[in-house]
Amino acid sequence: MAAGWRPLLPIYLTCLGYGVLAGTAMPLVPLALEHRGVDTITIGLIEAVWGIGMIATAHRIPAVAARVGPVRLVLIALFCGATLDVTFAFTEGLALWFVLSFLSGMVSGVPWVISEIWINIVVDDRQRGRATALYSALMAIGLAMGPLALQVVGVYGPRPFLTCAAFALLVALPMLLVRQVPAIAPHAEGGLSKILLMVPTLLICALACGLGEQAAFSFLPIYALKAGVPAETGVLWLSVFVIGNIALQWPIGWVADHVDRRIVLAACALISAALTATLPAIDAHSPAILVVLVLWGGISFAIYAVGLALLGQRFKGGDIARANAALTSVYTLGGMVGPPVVGSALEVVGRPGFGLSLAVVYAVAGVGALLALRRPG
Repeated sequence: MAAGWRPLLPIYLTCLGYGVLAGTAMPLVPLALEHRGVDTITIGLIEAVWGIGMIATAHRIPAVAARVGPVRLVLIALFCGATLDVTFAFTEGLALWFVLSFLSGMVSGVPWVISEIWINIVVDDRQRGRATALYSALMAIGLAMGPLALQVVGVYGPRPFLTCAAFALLVALPMLLVRQVPAIAPHAEGGLSKILLMVPTLLICALACGLGEQAAFSFLPIYALKAGVPAETGVLWLSVFVIGNIALQWPIGWVADHVDRRIVLAACALISAALTATLPAIDAHSPAILVVLVLWGGISFAIYAVGLALLGQRFKGGDIARANAALTSVYTLGGMVGPPVVGSALEVVGRPGFGLSLAVVYAVAGVGALLALRRPG
């Protein structure tokens, strides 16, 4: 790693570990509740409460980090997350699971938001696209590795939750290697609403990215079943989607460092729209579907990585902190509304509704990004 990238090594290791933690933890609550016979509506509500906790507190993370220090805040959040995982393992009351899910959303946002602020403050603008792309790729690698851990420890009972608690403590270790800590000092005035007025298109693109990502994880296997493909193959499709996410981040990040990032952002959104629009026309048993999934997985998530780089280019000083928190919140909001939107399209339109609904969302973001090109860079 070049000298200019060395200050990012601890945060990159933390991102990789946090990805593994998230990939292990995400399926556990729904699977545990379904195993207990809880209805899907209640499961969905408990999952939504996590996003509410995240959105409700993300905008406060920069200010708290400025007071207690970013490293200390991440360590506190990881310790609290480990405590919550242990509590999940030995809790039976359904009402308490709502509370635990909300608290988990609050603390889970801390490493996410701090990592993105950290990268944008430390990295040089000439390398910003690649820096955020590497961050996204490492998170994706971690998310892909998480389910492998569940193959070893299982998915039911206290053991997987206790494993997540142990992972949370391990994720904290790279932060202990940090020697130079960037100053996070967000401006007091303004919050999400002010950022939204300054860069509405960027946040719309983040919303589209979060919506598409969560819809893919929620409904891609179901789409496969509706297309006459075995469930095992549908799960494989998800792996292909994630592989695309991992493989394409760096080359797209390189392009974003050599071309106007607004053009790259618009191109990623519009290409994602074209790819998802073609899904209904592709034979689900054809190898062509795998090509589309690889491209869609990599290009669609690059919307977020390029948007993150644009934030670092557009905002300076304390503004970066609140802008990053806004981006994270809007991405999470997209993930919350994605499953009901795409699920409704699948229910009303049938199998084509999956790809077409996503295409509309990506197209709106892409057209908005093109219109934003008329404004000064």
